[in-house]
Amino acid sequence: MTYQVLARKWRPPDFASVVGQEPIVTALRNALTEGRIAQAYLFSGIRGVGKTTAARVLAKALNCERGPAADPCNECTACREIAAGADLDVIEVDAATYSKVEQVRELTESLRYGPARDRYKVVVIDEIHRLSRQAFDALLKIIEEPPAHLVFIFATTEIDAVPATILSRCQEFHFRRVPSDIVSALLAKIAGDEEIDASETALRLIARAGEGSVRDAVALLDQLATFGAGTIADEDALRLLGGMDTALFEGVLAAIFSGDRPAVAAAVTRVEDEGWDPRSVFAQFLAYVRDGLHLAIGGDAATVDLPAEEAERLAERARTAGFENLLRLLRQLLASEETVRRSDASALALEIAWLRAAELPRLTRVEDLLAGRTSLPAPKQPPAASAEAGTRTASAPAARPEPAAAEETTADAGTDMPAEGAPAPAAGAPATVAGFFERLTDLKPALAGHLRHAEEIVLDGETLRIVISPDDDLLPGRLDKPRNRELLDRVLGEVFGPKIRWQTARGSGSVAPRQEPAADEPATQDQVQDNPTVQTVLEIFDGTVERVDEDQES
Repeated sequence: MTYQVLARKWRPPDFASVVGQEPIVTALRNALTEGRIAQAYLFSGIRGVGKTTAARVLAKALNCERGPAADPCNECTACREIAAGADLDVIEVDAATYSKVEQVRELTESLRYGPARDRYKVVVIDEIHRLSRQAFDALLKIIEEPPAHLVFIFATTEIDAVPATILSRCQEFHFRRVPSDIVSALLAKIAGDEEIDASETALRLIARAGEGSVRDAVALLDQLATFGAGTIADEDALRLLGGMDTALFEGVLAAIFSGDRPAVAAAVTRVEDEGWDPRSVFAQFLAYVRDGLHLAIGGDAATVDLPAEEAERLAERARTAGFENLLRLLRQLLASEETVRRSDASALALEIAWLRAAELPRLTRVEDLLAGRTSLPAPKQPPAASAEAGTRTASAPAARPEPAAAEETTADAGTDMPAEGAPAPAAGAPATVAGFFERLTDLKPALAGHLRHAEEIVLDGETLRIVISPDDDLLPGRLDKPRNRELLDRVLGEVFGPKIRWQTARGSGSVAPRQEPAADEPATQDQVQDNPTVQTVLEIFDGTVERVDEDQES
């Protein structure tokens, strides 16, 4: 007995068997029941979703001996002959080989005669967008005013290529892609009836590989069943469907979140060595990360189209990475998707996309910067600037005192030493107030900038006294923040040792005040750069003050 492939064997014989197209099925059934038969129908959609099948079922329902009926009986002579393609009154035409205007004219002339036996003469033209412009013109008149016995059914995968003059004369039905869960349920039914041993995971993989096409999914089931002699293993499904080894994706995801560039480059090298298509690898990695995103928000690992152990590992990694990081990674990958898909050097495009994604752990969120939860690293100062920083005054640093006062204060600061028995200060950080400022500037420049506006900062025994100006309401608020207090304690320990503590006090205001520019005098660059607000902005955006322009209107 000749073997019949599953896609043909399981072709729906009636509307009840058509899956995933319920709105269209309902509309056609109602039209048949109420006798509201249009002169032309246009079925559009991707391949394998039921367009031609629905056309044949509609032809059977129109000509069934018990009809017109919502569902054909599939037992009368007309139903059996239409199913076998032997009915003289149901004409199926492939527009790809029947596209010339002369052929269409011959067809339209023959259609003026009534049906030989059936109730209706039905013309099914598949892939109608392949007709020439002249052939479309030859159809216009008979489509608009056909004989009472004539019904046209057109099918196309490219609705945009069909002229508007044809569309306006037809009832249009768009066949959608069939969801993978519906296809998976159909495959399970077929596998059970055909005695094919396949797990639920394998069936979901096949349904996803079909990309919404029922025919493609059933054909893949047939192919895998032949390969496994009636048994479809999960590993065989992954390999034969073009799926990658998920260990590769696990490694890439781990390398991206750890910022391991060499591991990312090694993964791309493996893709090239294995001969995999980089475009397909990138698309499947996107789906893999998307599954991880769903798991991170509490999705069930059983719903992921992966073997159980691999799904559990992905769920664990997703929970560790967090929803926000996975969402950020997906946005980064989607920004590179078109480049990878269209690039002639697809392997290089894949490598660049993954390496860019591996930079995400090194980025600092603007929200964290603005909230003070983190800070940008301080720019390295040139040697001359570093030497100058070591001799800056510790008392009212921003006041720009006279040279004699600066020398006296610097001399006092040079005698500030850690308490006896304290551990040595950190390398490169002198045990002076100036060294304290230098270390604090490295860790958090904005806080150091605020401290430089204090009246006086001096080491008194085992206490670092911070004297705040009476009119300074900004600095106390900064020092009250827990993160800033912890940072000050840490820097004091590094520079002076663990016994040193710090305290604040309000000053008398007797020291020289900061020199503010006169109303008619523009601010200097140093005065602007010493402003705490300006320092915070410079820290966030990693900028410098290049020049100061006077506002002519102020």
